[in-house]
Amino acid sequence: MVGTALSLLTFAVVAWLLLVGLLMLQERRLIFFPTTVLTALPADFGLHAQELSITAADGVRLHGWWIQGPGDRVLIWYHGNAGNIGHRLDNARWFVDQLGFDVVLVDYRGYGRSEGAPDEEGVYLDGLAIYDAVAARSVRADDIVLFGRSLGGAVAIEVALHRPVGALALESPFRSVPALAREHYWFVPSFLVRTRMDNESKIGSVDVPTLVLHGDRDRVVPVAHGRRLFELAARSAQFHLIEGAGHNDTYLVGGRPYRDAWTAFLRRTASAVG
Repeated sequence: MVGTALSLLTFAVVAWLLLVGLLMLQERRLIFFPTTVLTALPADFGLHAQELSITAADGVRLHGWWIQGPGDRVLIWYHGNAGNIGHRLDNARWFVDQLGFDVVLVDYRGYGRSEGAPDEEGVYLDGLAIYDAVAARSVRADDIVLFGRSLGGAVAIEVALHRPVGALALESPFRSVPALAREHYWFVPSFLVRTRMDNESKIGSVDVPTLVLHGDRDRVVPVAHGRRLFELAARSAQFHLIEGAGHNDTYLVGGRPYRDAWTAFLRRTASAVG
């Protein structure tokens, strides 16, 4: 009986070690899901855009679009972990039509037509390079709004720590990769997760008006993550719960309350710097 129990325990431990080892080997593939084919272009959505070619600090070339809107403020959009900028164009049109932004959409390394392969430090370099390319066009820092969705929230927070901006908006953000991993891979110890993206420890140092938006039916990044970042935000933070929204349908489900939350936030941040 004891021998059987020991055998079962040994099998369980070995199986756990093998599974955890496999997950560690595949960590980047479990976090980053780039696609390289652009299935849509701005013109397909009636958008006017300029092609962008940006070089990150380590020499990696990035591809993107500067989508023209009717206003003066520029939304730099740091997208999530899957697909590429071609999958964000319907949402980009919403920001142009409803809020009047210029929208800057650039793929991280390894996504779309951008070179390289993604990792945490790499996408941070990409985020800074995208900001610098916008600032180089004589756009005032106060007119720049950083928008990070999901994984892009980590990039937006990193940029806001190192560059002046008018506002920061985070949609469906997570506390950190280890914290999110505990929700999906509870059997993996946090210290074994090499990709950190520790938004929870950084957000309090971001001295920028911040809007956090999160769907109450998000099963990918539960709403508790967004609430926690809102609670830790250092300055004039605002939280908007998107009722009925999951992880990827926020602007579709959010309706007028979603638009009103954005409008009020932008009005407040504009008056703060005006």
